[in-house]
Amino acid sequence: MLNLESDYIHGCHPLILQKLQETNMEALSGYGADHYTESAKEKILKACGLADSNGGQTSKASVQFITGGTQTNQLIIDSILKPYEGVVAAKTGHVAVHEAGAIEYTGPKVLDIPGHDGKIAASELQNYLQVFFNDENHEHMVFPGMVYISFPTEYGTLYSKKELTDIYQVCTDFNLPLYIDGARLGYALASTECDITLPELAQLCDVFYIGGTKVGALCGEAVVFTKGNEPAHFVNLTKKHGALLAKGRLLGIQFDTLFTDNLYFKVSENAITTADTMKAMFREKGFKFLLDSPTNQQFVILENSFMEKLSSQVKFCFWEKVDENHTAVRFATCWATTSADIQELKNTIEKSL
Repeated sequence: MLNLESDYIHGCHPLILQKLQETNMEALSGYGADHYTESAKEKILKACGLADSNGGQTSKASVQFITGGTQTNQLIIDSILKPYEGVVAAKTGHVAVHEAGAIEYTGPKVLDIPGHDGKIAASELQNYLQVFFNDENHEHMVFPGMVYISFPTEYGTLYSKKELTDIYQVCTDFNLPLYIDGARLGYALASTECDITLPELAQLCDVFYIGGTKVGALCGEAVVFTKGNEPAHFVNLTKKHGALLAKGRLLGIQFDTLFTDNLYFKVSENAITTADTMKAMFREKGFKFLLDSPTNQQFVILENSFMEKLSSQVKFCFWEKVDENHTAVRFATCWATTSADIQELKNTIEKSL
């Protein structure tokens, strides 16, 4: 059965698998204290424009590797916030909806504000913060301690450079760190509608992560602290959260491979190319979209009976009910999607109509 339900349904890029096999019998120090992990950190900082003159980590930037996205979000948010603070996010933000309450489980509260096609607006963020601090009773409330956004958003949409700059300015004005969830960051940067580079993004936030799980790796996310703001004793905190991998080499080797010869960016481009082809096919067939996504996630509105029929031949993801007779579903391409996959989808739809 053709499967387009998400972007983490395949294993890993063949070059990663090859490197894991080649290094399998090497005896390496644990918890990321190996030369592959160190090499990966240096390559990532260089790609982000954050490396020192020798190409290594500086006092102003550092990289840490975590196994998965939920662990990363929970760890970063909990380690940065003070006990009386919460994290501001869009109502549709991943930490507010699809983290199974993982953030609240460790103590911090998610403070949600309106989202527009997945994005928050700088003006609404500013108004929220002003109202909070002007409230004479705010000492009895959960303080906003940081701001969370994802790039791309859960709806596959992108912040423009100006939008991100304006949000970061509000955060700076209120002395709040901005955290960017980059689970699908490669697909955002590869989009033809993206007007921001990786080094520019690194300058417009305090911490972000480069997603590997959804972009070619078996697992793993690379957390980048951009301004010398890595929490003290971060390894200790990571272990407390159950997020420290003893065989840290598995993450280091994967990211070292992804950031060799621009592999991360090359495989991301494939997802966008196939998504654009798929998007054009749906439009040609007269389907409507829930919104206009310029990345690898496409949200298509299907008539319920047709959806049921198509689901017997193609795997996709339920998103939300549109009305009594229609449902929005998500089709996601990824680094491994082929043009043959999109052609098969087209043929299946034509036979099902």
